[in-house]
Amino acid sequence: MQSLVSAALQFPTIVFTVLLALVALYWLLVLIRLAPLELFERDSLRDDHMASTLVSLGFAGVPATLALSVLVLFAGAISLAIELIALRWLSLGMLRVPVGVLVLWMSFAVASPVAAAMCHSLQRALHRYQPFQQRCLLGATVVVSERQSSEYASAQLENEPSSVVRLHCKEGDCPQLGERRVLVKYLVGEDAYRSVIEQQYLDTRVRLNKLRLRRKHHSNGYSI
Repeated sequence: MQSLVSAALQFPTIVFTVLLALVALYWLLVLIRLAPLELFERDSLRDDHMASTLVSLGFAGVPATLALSVLVLFAGAISLAIELIALRWLSLGMLRVPVGVLVLWMSFAVASPVAAAMCHSLQRALHRYQPFQQRCLLGATVVVSERQSSEYASAQLENEPSSVVRLHCKEGDCPQLGERRVLVKYLVGEDAYRSVIEQQYLDTRVRLNKLRLRRKHHSNGYSI
């Protein structure tokens, strides 16, 4: 036990120890209804870098707070394992800082797909409860199942036929039966979503990634 505590207080694992303490405090506040479940949720993916990043990592369909909690938990476990198996036996000295930064990056990189897979497996159960049925669905893929009127359509979450959402029809881009679309904005007053065709959403993401890459190269003094 002493070696475990010692490892948890070493850099970089201490970073996760602090984060996990904050995560535990947050969920305690959620349980006693002093903090909202959708703390980091927004009504739109546009210009929301954290939400867009989580969606691109595969965390669409669950609250950002849950996604971040699971990610920190898995990354912390990986960092602790590396500390116990390798780092504690090495005399790193000042090298512990750069090595620790590398371990931080590796822990998040390895934990991300595992945490995303776990959150994805929880989606079907979570979507039965109202708090998990609104903004946290941004970035999720749906299949249009019915046209309700000229203003709205119904759609089912991918692989979850029992979970139905309402789509808002935008002029010139109204959801068509059988179409695969991505939820991009939640309209609070209408309890409905704005959506775009899945391929259009993917193409837009590719263009944005290329644009960010060009800006990064320019800021570093390179040209493309």
